[in-house]
Amino acid sequence: MANHSAHPSNPGHAPAAAGHGHGHHDVAKEVRKYLLVFGALIVGTILTVWAAKIDFGADWLNIAVALLIATAKAGLVAAFFMHLIDEKRLVYAVLGATVFFFVGLVYLTLWSMEPTSLIHIRR
Repeated sequence: MANHSAHPSNPGHAPAAAGHGHGHHDVAKEVRKYLLVFGALIVGTILTVWAAKIDFGADWLNIAVALLIATAKAGLVAAFFMHLIDEKRLVYAVLGATVFFFVGLVYLTLWSMEPTSLIHIRR
């Protein structure tokens, strides 16, 4: 088991905690990044409210605009707050499969609401 105490196991070496410290510049850079993402999420929320008050002419277009904005906001949250931006390809493959099946389920739901779909045909 690794020794994570502040006391060095070998005399003359720096404490184990010293290698894990962050400089003031690193922390300020990370805080700035999170504040920029937070600002982008606020702008996305304002766009969502603005787009909800606009009639784009068709219900599917209103839904598409709302889903586009929501997908962009979810991507920011997943990438930065959930730290997926630093992950390996397997995580992206699982995320891609999730998006694929989500889009499929949304399509099936919208298709089933259509009066001419196979679900509504009476035999």
